[in-house]
Amino acid sequence: MPPTLKHPNYPNSPITLFKTKHQASWKSKLSSLAALAALIVIPALLQSTPQAYLIRSAGLVGLYVLLALGLNFTLGYAGLFDLGYIAFYAIGAYTAAKLAILGWSFPVVVAASIAAALIVRLWVGVAILRLRGDYLAIVTMGFGEITRLVLNNWDSFTNGPKGLPRVGETIMPIRIFGFSLISNLHYYYLILIFIVAAVIISKRLENSRLGRAWVAIREDEMAAQLTGIPVANLKLAAFMISAVFAAVAGSLFAYWERFVTPESFVFWESILIVAMIVTGGMGSVHGVILGAILLGGAPQILQIALGGSEWINYRYFFFGLVLVLTVLFRPQGLFPEKRRHATLKING
Repeated sequence: MPPTLKHPNYPNSPITLFKTKHQASWKSKLSSLAALAALIVIPALLQSTPQAYLIRSAGLVGLYVLLALGLNFTLGYAGLFDLGYIAFYAIGAYTAAKLAILGWSFPVVVAASIAAALIVRLWVGVAILRLRGDYLAIVTMGFGEITRLVLNNWDSFTNGPKGLPRVGETIMPIRIFGFSLISNLHYYYLILIFIVAAVIISKRLENSRLGRAWVAIREDEMAAQLTGIPVANLKLAAFMISAVFAAVAGSLFAYWERFVTPESFVFWESILIVAMIVTGGMGSVHGVILGAILLGGAPQILQIALGGSEWINYRYFFFGLVLVLTVLFRPQGLFPEKRRHATLKING
């Protein structure tokens, strides 16, 4: 019998490695459950205090988390530099607003928003996914701006820069089992439910054959194709899945704000989501969440620290500084994916 199996306490034995991995897995699950419990309890305690405004801030950060998790499929897993991602957030929001005004139920509205985003994403993806690197980034950036301009000028459908709903119209609130969602706390919990589902889906796909194939495409597309991986189909799949996350986030945004306008979907938002993923760690679910919390919550933190809206004058400097420091001192991100961290460590 090999000595590693006769001596389980030997550091490199399979038994010891299995125990270590199993213990680390349980610790990770317990810490995740503790964090989830805190996210459920703390907002309820803040509801009747002067700090209740933090619930809305946390909900807005939650929308950024959903968006960042969606873009992580294209940028983090498949390595596709998508700068037009915010367009599908807008498509989901406007579709939801139009149908909610007509009184459609929430599940049907979300399904229709996802379908609209998928149709456009498929049409765009088939046309542009032959491009790579900077060329893909430029084309997707152009598509994002075209979408915003269409929303801004299509008065008969979107009401142009005045936004939806029009005068005399109302976006009906979400009703679940006869209960209407009207407060920030209600929408915070609804967003939290979708985040938990998004994290589960992301982790399952990350550890699947599909996730490993995406990583292979990201690291070396030519080598992945030579090994038999259907590169074009898998890149399109990552593109489509990300659109689902964006459409869901857009639907929640439309219902919560009860008003949508093209100014909510500017190019800056796409850059911000990319910055969240790069800062947190591309391809890392926990890293993406951390990046979204840091950069999504930064405006609220700066607003409190500076005592007003003066933070707007410094936000570009702040985000630029964060990105420069990340690239210089932590190129793999604050909470990197294990594969990417090992690769950068070896190459470095």
